[in-house]
Amino acid sequence: MAECLSHLTLSPSPTKMASLTGTSSSRLLPSVYRARISLSSSSSASSYLSPLSLSSSSSYSLSPLKCLRSSPLLPHFFLNQKRSSMSTVAAASDPAQLKSAREDIKVLLKSKFCHPILVRIGWHDAGTYNKNIEEWPKRGGANGSLRFEIELKHGANAGLVNALNLLQPIKDKYSGVTYADLFQLASATAIEEAGGPKIPMKYGRVDVSAPEQCPEEGRLPSAGPPKPADHLREIFYRMGLNDQEIVALSGAHTLGRSRPDRSGWGKPETKYTKNGPGAPGGQSWTVEWLKFDNSYFKDIKERRDEDLLVLPTDAVIFEDPSFKVYAEKYAEDQEAFFKDYAEAHAKLSNLGAKFDPPQGIVLDGVAGEKFVAAN
Repeated sequence: MAECLSHLTLSPSPTKMASLTGTSSSRLLPSVYRARISLSSSSSASSYLSPLSLSSSSSYSLSPLKCLRSSPLLPHFFLNQKRSSMSTVAAASDPAQLKSAREDIKVLLKSKFCHPILVRIGWHDAGTYNKNIEEWPKRGGANGSLRFEIELKHGANAGLVNALNLLQPIKDKYSGVTYADLFQLASATAIEEAGGPKIPMKYGRVDVSAPEQCPEEGRLPSAGPPKPADHLREIFYRMGLNDQEIVALSGAHTLGRSRPDRSGWGKPETKYTKNGPGAPGGQSWTVEWLKFDNSYFKDIKERRDEDLLVLPTDAVIFEDPSFKVYAEKYAEDQEAFFKDYAEAHAKLSNLGAKFDPPQGIVLDGVAGEKFVAAN
């Protein structure tokens, strides 16, 4: 998740928000990186922020997103949305194609260092889920709606067009894989390939068929709320997640970096980011920001290195009494963190999804089984 790691990306305040034009960054939990939207080449892919990025809809001016229409890469993507969405509606993904797509994603990760942004696209597609709404797809969640331009324009999703551009050739190659499955497959594979745990995933998610089915803006988290603990609970409790899962998912900030010219947070560069990989610069949460481990919790707890980023939503996990219990545990026990993270990530990936077949499709006999660490 190099700079792409903001799964649920936290959004900065209006004064901290950077231009939505240019290169991009990202994350789902407290990642605050609203990177400038970059329709550039592979070298910028690794600049995407952390997977846990939280963004508030009111923080962004969407007019700059007009650049989406002028990009040479986007016309093909948007013009093909109707065709590809029709082919995936109410159709389960093909298991053989899912496995092949996973291998292509591994190749992509090795060449583009785009782990963070791929984690983020999975988190942001799923993170719109509202447990208080029963009807699909009004309840939001992992349904592939993030491929539509109207949802891409949400402030929290700034820069995710880059992830779509990276994944679209794989979608074109494997028509038997839905967008909803592809986003979650990419997210889980990115975690595993960065050294994280094997995620007990299942597939067979049905795609929404039209942009009218996209959720309204404002369901994703933001980065600098006045009361970080209350904000995190409001967002994640709505999804049906608990304090342990909030803290475990926050640990994904071990991947990625933030750029002040895009998000308003972090330093222009540090000794850890000045040489890349990918586009150099930004500020990371950890020293080895393309390696998934428990160093995020250690570094947030110690705060000994001014070159490492600590956001308000990061600091609060060691300040709030309930959050602190889990943060302390994960700082001391990486195996415990990996186990809880794998379960929380899998749960997040299933939120709001409609499966065909109803029980889902399991690859490698992993879903629902005991935690297994990835090699």
